[in-house]
Amino acid sequence: MSRRDRDRDGTRDRDGARDRKRGGASPVTVTVCRGCCCGTEAKHPGVDHAGQYERLRTAVGPAGRVRAVKCLDVCTQSNVVVVGPSAEGRAAGGRPVWLGFVLMDEMIDDIAAWVRAGGPGLADPPGLLDLQLISVSRRVREGLPE
Repeated sequence: MSRRDRDRDGTRDRDGARDRKRGGASPVTVTVCRGCCCGTEAKHPGVDHAGQYERLRTAVGPAGRVRAVKCLDVCTQSNVVVVGPSAEGRAAGGRPVWLGFVLMDEMIDDIAAWVRAGGPGLADPPGLLDLQLISVSRRVREGLPE
């Protein structure tokens, strides 16, 4: 396949890298709220928020993408983490899963294990993560950056 053909079918960009917006594979995305009450010592004393974030990034590794955002606007259920499906998981029916009260290292380990297993649409959440599921308004869900 020529570069021109790859560009036309949307699997590669001009630099030869995968183009996620045009049909390339996208990984499981873990979005961690860290700019308001989530991630603060004032609301959750004794929780190592920075350490928790780094532990999650390390544990997920190349299986997914972990990012922090300023506020997911669900402060009553902090610390909030959203696990978004990969392209394959979305094709299988997976949708973003909102988790609240993610405060313990065991929860971080379970989230990372779930991402490594394929995430929403491809694997069920391990451990007790189903107890952390929260519902959020459509306004909040649709405000999450892609």
